[in-house]
Amino acid sequence: MHKILVVEDDLTIARTISEHLGQWGYDTAYVTGFQDVADQVRRAEPHLVLLDIALPFHNGFHWCGEIRKFSKVPIIFISSASDNMNIVLAMNMGGDDFIAKPFDLHVLTAKVGALLRRTYSFQGQVNILEHRGVVLNLSDATLTYRDRRIELTKNDFRIVQILMENAGRIVSRDRIMQRLWESDQFIDDNTLTVNIARLRKKLAELGLEQWIVTKKGLGYMVE
Repeated sequence: MHKILVVEDDLTIARTISEHLGQWGYDTAYVTGFQDVADQVRRAEPHLVLLDIALPFHNGFHWCGEIRKFSKVPIIFISSASDNMNIVLAMNMGGDDFIAKPFDLHVLTAKVGALLRRTYSFQGQVNILEHRGVVLNLSDATLTYRDRRIELTKNDFRIVQILMENAGRIVSRDRIMQRLWESDQFIDDNTLTVNIARLRKKLAELGLEQWIVTKKGLGYMVE
């Protein structure tokens, strides 16, 4: 089980984050005293730290620098101070990612999972794909965007999954059909067109009318 330490001045937010991540199987804890955050990180030995910038005594930049003196633990900054200067400073101080407040808890969970996977190669433990605020839950085949959720059919799910796995790249119709071929249903070219059209109607319910982009003669992509 992966341990997440939340360092957030607003304890209501800290508890909310901890409880949400706990629902996804993470072992979570949050700091309640901020005199020596680095010492608490040293003693907790977390797999990942969520670190706010605005903290009592010393800010998050200071504590990130102190933590980096003894640990390479991945650090995600969370802050409402999301201007470019703060983001650049966070990365330069040793941060691995930056999430601006207010944020969607599902997006936060996706970013936590992705960073854990990159850092520790915990393949198979991460059950979420995320791209520009759209979250695909691989466990229950649901798609979430801006706190709204829809359930996907088997074919919908496989189409969305391959597009999100290749976000920013064109996926050919043949490749999508090969993914759908894994099911017990035969998928021909016309059936794929019907499936894409049906899926787009569902995505429109979430406000994602143009999310799947057609590249004529090449395939589809999410940009």
